[in-house]
Amino acid sequence: MSLQALIFDVDGTLADTERDGHRVAFNQAFTEAGLGWHWSMEQYGQLLKVAGGKERIRHYIQQYCAEWQPPQDLQGFIADLHAAKNQHYQALLSQSTIPLRPGVERLLRDARAEGIRLAIATTSDLPNVITLLEQTLGKDSLSWFETIAAGDMVSAKKPAPDIYNYALNQLALEPADCLVFEDSQVGCQAACASGCRPIITVNDYTQNQDFAGALLVINHLGNPDQPFTPLAGDSGGAKYLTISGLTTLWNKSVS
Repeated sequence: MSLQALIFDVDGTLADTERDGHRVAFNQAFTEAGLGWHWSMEQYGQLLKVAGGKERIRHYIQQYCAEWQPPQDLQGFIADLHAAKNQHYQALLSQSTIPLRPGVERLLRDARAEGIRLAIATTSDLPNVITLLEQTLGKDSLSWFETIAAGDMVSAKKPAPDIYNYALNQLALEPADCLVFEDSQVGCQAACASGCRPIITVNDYTQNQDFAGALLVINHLGNPDQPFTPLAGDSGGAKYLTISGLTTLWNKSVS
């Protein structure tokens, strides 16, 4: 029995896409639609507690737009608004202004070299994932991942485990065969509910959240010249995550 696969969340985990990517794109879509809505950095941090862009818009309408008259086809309106937001987001990504987080590319390449399988499990829409990967890792990077479970491929978003269950089914693996990388409480809850054990790399929006069930909580994956800061769990004195270090963590989790 050995570690078989690494499964990655995308937004906030592979790259800091939320504050200066998705939030900006949402506001651009609101302006384009003639809405008087604007999500500040602080408010967006609160809205991130709701997983999924369309779900986030619906929650915002319900909580903050009591005097706004919704259109008759609210579901269609939200879908169109979210589609416009995705166009703006992909335009931002094409400008290559959102880099991968420290250690991400190194660890992905090391995993491939060691024969560790890779997958993605995210609430982000598939076109957004594809654009991010192609802009940061090159067009061939899509082939690095055996499955990209994304967006509305499942009906229930995180913290429900559905997207992880879907990815595991596609990989034909058991939860104990994998390690998961997440950045948020809802992601941690989704991974744990699927039976997977997550490693958390926090960001400014998630650093104070509850990560019960995580194997390790760190500020980023680290690099030889850019050590991570352990926040919870046993890093074994490591300064950056390696396949060897992950295997040690995994062995402890299944023993």
